[in-house]
Amino acid sequence: METNNQIRLTAPEMASLWTQYQTDTMNKCFFRYALEHIDDPDVQSIYRTALAITEQHIQAITEFMTLEQHPIPRGFTETDDVNIHAPRLFQDPFYLNYLYVMTLQGLTGYALTVSTSVRSDIRKYYITCMSETMALFDQSIHLMLSKGLFTRPPVLTPPDAIDFVQRQGFLTGWLGRRRPLNAIEIGDISFNMLKMHLHAALKVGFIQVAHSNEAREHFKRGLGIANKHIKLFESVLEEDHLNSPFSWQSMITDSTSTTFSDKYMMFQIQLSTQLSLSYYGSALSVNARRDIGADYLRLMIELLHFAEDGAQLMIKNGWLEQPPTASDRESIAKDRSNK
Repeated sequence: METNNQIRLTAPEMASLWTQYQTDTMNKCFFRYALEHIDDPDVQSIYRTALAITEQHIQAITEFMTLEQHPIPRGFTETDDVNIHAPRLFQDPFYLNYLYVMTLQGLTGYALTVSTSVRSDIRKYYITCMSETMALFDQSIHLMLSKGLFTRPPVLTPPDAIDFVQRQGFLTGWLGRRRPLNAIEIGDISFNMLKMHLHAALKVGFIQVAHSNEAREHFKRGLGIANKHIKLFESVLEEDHLNSPFSWQSMITDSTSTTFSDKYMMFQIQLSTQLSLSYYGSALSVNARRDIGADYLRLMIELLHFAEDGAQLMIKNGWLEQPPTASDRESIAKDRSNK
């Protein structure tokens, strides 16, 4: 029987490891910077745990790739991509919310990664990652609740009995009286708003500390898009007299000192855009009101254009690291014929 070391990593397994290396080296830079400024001992403690886990992940991925004889990605480093001694850019409540949203997104990513992994040691590794992230998620939401920093999603009045949809009017939304939102739609809108509020606050901070005008203008455009999406979601909830998550943009200080590299900030914004697209797509797939479905489609197209322009900017400046790619057989054959 072959051992794991003799079985080559599949493309999905390599993609997961490569992507995680990028995000974990990014997280390490952010966590190291955060720990220089966080005053709240509870938030300090959970960030120290998060940093230790992240460093373990980076080491494990390095070992997997070394055994595969795959070059270790560049990712992000404390030397090139963060000044941990820069003045404070974010307030303590923001740091706690940041970790909550990142663990929330990490759980989604790890669930997908486990489902696409075949080799037993890779499956075991990602199951461990999911367990660690779930514990961090639980700690972060517990702290947010205890400190009064978490906006609970809307609560619904229980119906008298179960019911079934009897009219196609359940699907309408453009003309006439719109039916109230159902629990599934409320949940998706609430959590998409919650994550978009974090993304908007990040862009506020990045606008202040960006080096190049191109990156700064890209972040300004992204902030406008995020705020527009938030207002749309708010208006949909308000129509049914439902509460919305609150903004975190006031949790940004007035620092303009060099804090992160433009490469780091562009990657962070690209990542948040890609994640928003995936969550919007998931919400669209279970949404039953036509007007909201049309809104999700329109917002996704806007995010797709923004992400494409971001990728073009990163390529132009040499900031976009190329993922593992299939061999170009045509080029190999052409090179062989020319020898």
